[in-house]
Amino acid sequence: MTDRRGVVAKRAEDLSPGVPYARGWNRARRSAGTLADQLVLLGLDSDFPGLVADVNVFGDGLVQLDTVSPDAAELLAQLITAGFEGSYAARWLNRP
Repeated sequence: MTDRRGVVAKRAEDLSPGVPYARGWNRARRSAGTLADQLVLLGLDSDFPGLVADVNVFGDGLVQLDTVSPDAAELLAQLITAGFEGSYAARWLNRP
């Protein structure tokens, strides 16, 4: 992570020796797969065609949603809000 908001650094285009890119990318791949599975269940997979795992210059995994329509972004925001209003929110906010 590179800034005060926790936004990741520039994606890795040229690899440097000694940076654990595979570890970060594998973590991103698992997370992107989990998100993709949920989008399929909701019938939203076609709204996020650019969903992909990547890695930054420091080896941190990235999940790119790519460009999405305003409707898809709004629906995703509504789903996140609904999730936080449920019982899951308490567990998420109190995680270690």
